[in-house]
Amino acid sequence: MEEDKRREIVKEYSNKDITIVWKPGICIHATFCWRELLEVFDPEKRPWVNPAGASTERMIMQIDRCPSKALTYYYNSKKETVMEEESTKKEEILVEMAPDGPLMVTGNIPVKGKDGKIELKYGTTAFCRCGGTKNPPYCDGTHIVNHFKG
Repeated sequence: MEEDKRREIVKEYSNKDITIVWKPGICIHATFCWRELLEVFDPEKRPWVNPAGASTERMIMQIDRCPSKALTYYYNSKKETVMEEESTKKEEILVEMAPDGPLMVTGNIPVKGKDGKIELKYGTTAFCRCGGTKNPPYCDGTHIVNHFKG
């Protein structure tokens, strides 16, 4: 029940161009945000998101790397999420390993589940490498608890 309530939390942080949307309940703690752009995403500060900490373009680049899509954004002039726009783009696929974390696959990809159903994934998807996820094949952040190295 408590986890369900946490999944519903949505926080927004705006500058003049964009609004950063954070959904803590779906975050897998891959740490790309604060490791790569601490001047905007600092877990030691409250609020932890500073939308004035970098250029809009730089923040967008970083948000696009969020594997769980716990961080997204929308342009203040449009009020629609960029994730919806991204789902229609054709692009090449990029695969990279996050240090001590998930396998990151960027691109529009079909993923076939154990039940044989195909789910379309857009943007960046994080796949478990530690073997501990409760949501296979996707990363759920268990690698942090398991102290996964790889």
